[in-house]
Amino acid sequence: MKAVSVVTIRKELKHKSNEELAELCLRLSRFKKENKELLTYLLFEADSEQGYIETVKAEIDEQFEIINTNSYFYIKKSVRKILRNTKKYIRYSLNKETEVELLLYFCKKLKEMKPSMRRNTTLTNLYDRNIEAITKKVLKLHEDLQYDYQNILQDY
Repeated sequence: MKAVSVVTIRKELKHKSNEELAELCLRLSRFKKENKELLTYLLFEADSEQGYIETVKAEIDEQFEIINTNSYFYIKKSVRKILRNTKKYIRYSLNKETEVELLLYFCKKLKEMKPSMRRNTTLTNLYDRNIEAITKKVLKLHEDLQYDYQNILQDY
């Protein structure tokens, strides 16, 4: 079965009643964990973006605490997983400020990690790429926010 375009789906959804839309959402949430997480964000956490950011930061903290530090192989694998999850949470929000805030927090935790990420080229490159990406994203924000975030980025 071939999936139809988003435009076609949007047109079809306009013809559905509220009850049918609710039923479709519930059915969609049964199939993938990401669908359920997105619905959770939209229904419960989209109203309080700062609370959402704090929740994600707490999860990042937990993930950094359980990293297996026996070898850099496991550290790299875990850090990539944390970054993947962070970007998934950023996709749910679609807010540029949230994206910058969470990526900055990820980079801060990576920089503070023991053993130092500077002793491994792959982790250093990952850190540098994310700092570069944050710098580009900051330029798209409001001028006041740009100033604030650029001051924070100077410390990195």
